[in-house]
Amino acid sequence: MHAFDILGDPVRRRILELLASGERASGEVSAVIQDEFGISQPAVSQHLRVLRESGFASVRAEGTRRLYAVEAEPLREVDAWLERFRGFWEQRLDALGTELARGKRERGMREEVSGDE
Repeated sequence: MHAFDILGDPVRRRILELLASGERASGEVSAVIQDEFGISQPAVSQHLRVLRESGFASVRAEGTRRLYAVEAEPLREVDAWLERFRGFWEQRLDALGTELARGKRERGMREEVSGDE
């Protein structure tokens, strides 16, 4: 399965968002996903399996708990693919930064002139 097929599913994206802050028990992930998406525990388990089998997540046993974590390598591949498009938004963000700085300078000059220091 292609990385964007994996990431194209909102449930799997949300699971990865949860795992981005660190390892989480499968029960914890299931509870959040069931609450947010209204799907069954077996459906959540299926999404976790897809993430695991595609390399986006790993699992380790700790007693009776299964702890899931994000795996970085597939995300690096997505990042590399996105690199060719990064210029489209970076130029706009740079321009926005310039405009924000210009507005801040102009406000500061107006305050100096009006005596509102």
